[in-house]
Amino acid sequence: MNGGPDRSAAIARLSVFGAGSDSSIDLAEAALLLASFDRPEAALDKHREHLAALVSDLAAERDRMGPRQSETLAGRAEILAAIVSGRHEFTGDRETYDDLANANLISVIERRRGLPVALSIIYIHVARELGWPMEGLNFPGRFLVRLGAPDGRAVLDPFDGGRIRDAVALRELLKLGAGASAELAPEHFTAAGNRDILLRLQNNIKVRLVQSDQIEAAAGVLERMLLIAPKEPLLWLEAGGHYARLGNLRAGIEAAERCRGLAVDERLRQRAETLLQDLKGRLN
Repeated sequence: MNGGPDRSAAIARLSVFGAGSDSSIDLAEAALLLASFDRPEAALDKHREHLAALVSDLAAERDRMGPRQSETLAGRAEILAAIVSGRHEFTGDRETYDDLANANLISVIERRRGLPVALSIIYIHVARELGWPMEGLNFPGRFLVRLGAPDGRAVLDPFDGGRIRDAVALRELLKLGAGASAELAPEHFTAAGNRDILLRLQNNIKVRLVQSDQIEAAAGVLERMLLIAPKEPLLWLEAGGHYARLGNLRAGIEAAERCRGLAVDERLRQRAETLLQDLKGRLN
């Protein structure tokens, strides 16, 4: 076997992640399975082995440095940058940023280039495998990670070689992404769960497909997103809208009904009801 799962196996595994708790989601494995929908020929075992090699190299470098350095925040950040960005050459793709391959973890591993959130998944995975606290941050305009150590925490930028971003650098980055009047706020440093990270990764693909009017492909990405987040009403509403554009009225009705049943916000529930009535009217 080449390690590449068939679609039904990937759907089944992702559905398990979707039904489970956020902490039960294997972030890198889920990202690889999501990537396999667009790269069905890929041998996932080879990419799993590369992630394992990254962890092995990190562990070797940690042991070489010794606990006096590797148990410090600066030491851990140095090891991550040296191995992931240095030895294995993972970096942000500034030249072809909007290439869909940059949000596909299989392609990112092969090309050593990707979007901030895709690279962050690699950093989070390898750090956690070493027992180092690491979480994603939905920072405006640039997904970042936060590394922990006994002597503190720091924000790292996987898109920029894993370097530490201090308050001054973060403020500059924020203004680039959110405008000159934007200022740092506590909500910019809220940790993103595993499910949210995967949704952000897939949303990058979906948005680019919608922008290029590839609605059927965008609907397919939404279906993947719903595998891992089946209780997200807004995703069901968006899926219903895409099905309506494609003329798949029954699927649109089902999606709108799911949104209506899950929605807590009255305005969202009303939007689902409006879509539902429109689709039922068109069906008749």
